[in-house]
Order: sequence, then structure tokens, then C-alpha cells
Amino acid sequence: MPANLLVLTDRHAREVEAEIADLDCALSSEQTLKALVSGLPQAVIGDIRRSLATERRELCKSLSAYEKAKNGNAAPLKERVGNDPGALLVAARIIKRLSQKELARKLGLKEQQIQRYEAERYTKITLANYQKVASVLGAHLFLDIEPRAEQWAVSHRAPSTDELNKVVRHAREHGWFEGDESDEGAGGQLVRHVADHVLRYGTPSLLRTGLNVIDHSSDWTLLSWKAQVTRVAERIINEHEPIYRPMNVSWLPELVRLSPLDNGPVRARNMLLEHGIVLVIEPHIIGMKVDGAAFLVGDVPVIGMTLLRDALDNFWFTLLHEVGHVVLHYRTGLAAGFFDDVTSTDVDDMEGEANTFASNLLIPEELWARSPARISKTAEPIERFAQQLGIHPAIVFGRIRMERGDYSLFPNKIGCGRGREQLMPRS
Repeated sequence: MPANLLVLTDRHAREVEAEIADLDCALSSEQTLKALVSGLPQAVIGDIRRSLATERRELCKSLSAYEKAKNGNAAPLKERVGNDPGALLVAARIIKRLSQKELARKLGLKEQQIQRYEAERYTKITLANYQKVASVLGAHLFLDIEPRAEQWAVSHRAPSTDELNKVVRHAREHGWFEGDESDEGAGGQLVRHVADHVLRYGTPSLLRTGLNVIDHSSDWTLLSWKAQVTRVAERIINEHEPIYRPMNVSWLPELVRLSPLDNGPVRARNMLLEHGIVLVIEPHIIGMKVDGAAFLVGDVPVIGMTLLRDALDNFWFTLLHEVGHVVLHYRTGLAAGFFDDVTSTDVDDMEGEANTFASNLLIPEELWARSPARISKTAEPIERFAQQLGIHPAIVFGRIRMERGDYSLFPNKIGCGRGREQLMPRS
């Protein structure tokens, strides 16, 4: 679940109560659910219903923890706060049954200052002022030193010279360093940037490329790529303040209908942002096998794509696969993140769900099963079928190549080179 799924104010509690009521209505009324999923293939509706039920469960837990803390039972809220030092102070105020105004009076501050502190989770406060607030609230932050803590292995393990040089070359080629490089040099600047990212977000410990989920917590190249995608995403989030709403799925068919347009990928990126999802294109670093990734920055879903296989069939399937992770796994895996090689044939349950979601949104299974395009050896029936569905023909040609296991088929029909020219234009 998102790390900041916390109810910490009465106003937020009222908002969560309203969301729970809407979810109750959707989950208990077939008519309401039908309106929410209008236009979506039948094959994905069950998974969406389950994701909405998970959303409701998590909202209820968060609201319950807040209400219990206000009534003297601090344990559930403390558990949800975890190791977040800023949220700890907000939770301490709630547990002490102090309003923001009362805390401000004890500190000799204005109420608006406490509101700003809490809105920022105390991330911009000085250490001295943090200690002052903690003292008034009776909150104690315990620190420990774990010399071999595995979750921080990457930040303490210096990359090899070859690893560092490879990523530095990529970083320079793709404009990671803004303006002049720092006195510490490109390599030192990059190592510091990656270490800072680990301290804030941890490592992408799971690369979900099949049934055997691989531990990549020490993959410095992958981590460097994720750190850069996150940095770009943070700029977009700060500028646009996107809000993702799990109940809103009615726009998904419209996203697919962008595929035939000449500027479909660019318009897809804009549509995702309108619905609270940030898409960042960052080319793969030599040696990476990742096509796409989905993870959280705060509570905002971020999709990173490498365009490793630059063809429109791969672009649309990878994009919808990662959107599937956002829609279906927002509370059940997105905080840890998914780092995908979508060509893998052996997949775990979550990857299988994302694959089914993408396949059916692009080409509903009930239509595909009885279409003559499936067995056609010529292009014309395939193109007619794509036109009937309102999708780019490359998507259908790509599915045929995959299902038949013959990637020599229709090589000029899958839109090679069309993603990068739109999403990574040369200056």
C-alpha cells in the first residue's frame, strides 16, 4: 500500500468517509458498478472489482486507526506511521488529543505554521525545531546503526568502475546533469544522487520478470535509472499536482482509442497526467532488460518506460501493462514497484493480471477468439479488424507475431521507430 495512506486530520477523515461510501455503493450495486466500468471488456471487470474492494479495505483501516488514536488507542496509528519521522509528530499530536491550534499555542507559533508543517510532514523543518516539537509532544525518535543492513546495500556499495562509467555516459548523453557538473565530478554527483534516492525511497528489490521474482536490490544500473525517472516525475508532480482516483476507470477505453492517431503516444502521456498518473520516458541503460516500470512517488503512480523495443505494438502493450499495475495493484504492490520485462513468458499472478488487463483492453478476448484476423496470412483482414476495434493495426500485428511465435511476420506493420520520434525527439 502507499506509504502515506494515513488519515491525520478531521478534514481528511471526512474525505475518506465519503470515498468509502462511494465504494460501498459501487460494490453493493451492480447498476453503479456497471456505470463505473462502462465500455471496459468483461474480462477485466472482476479484477477491477477486487481492486476497489482492496481500496475500501485500506481506507477503512486508515480511518479506523485515526479514530482509535483520537480515543486513546495509539497502536494502530503508530503501526501505520512506521518509520516516517514527520508522520510520527502528526500522530503524536493526535494521540495527545491536541488540535493544531493548541499545539501552536504551546510552541508560541501561529496555527497556520503547524498546518504547513503537517502538510509537508515536517520535511522542511530544521532539526532544532523538530526536536522542539517532539519534546512538547513527548515523541521520541529512536535511531540505530546497522552496518550491514541489506536494504541500504546499494547506497553503501560503491559501483564498479565499469558500472559507474556506463551510467555516467548514459547520464551525459541524456541530459541528467543540469548546467555545470559539481566539483565532485559526474561520477561523484551520480553516486550521491542515487544514495539520496535510496534513503528516500529504498531500492527496487523485486524485478518481476517471471515466476522466479528476482532480487535486484544491488542492481546499481537499474537503481540509477529508477532514481532518474523519479527525479523527473517529482518535477512533474510539483508542477501539476496530479491526483489519482482509484474509482475513476471510465477513461481507459478512451486511452486505447488514441492508438491510431499520429500523435497517440504524446496524447496518451497527457491523458494519463490528467487522471493522476505520471509517464516518464527514460531510455534503457546498456545491460538493462526493463521495458517498463510502475511505482509510487508519494501517493502518485509513476510509469517509467525505456522504449527498449521501439515499435508501436510494444509501446501500447507495455503502457497498458503498467497502467494495469496501477489500476489493479495500487494498494497491493505499487509501493514496492514493478520492474517488467514484458516479453517474459513465465509470469506470477500480478504479472498475469496486468497482461490480461492490457491484452483485453487493446483486443477484447471475446472478439479476438472469433476473428478471422487471428489466422490470416495477409494484412488486409488484420487491418480491417483493427479498424473495427478503433485501434492501431500495429497492435493486432504484434499480437499475431507473439501468438504464432514468429517475429519475422509483418515486420513493416508494427510501427518501428514511432515511439521515440514522438516521446524522445532530438533537439
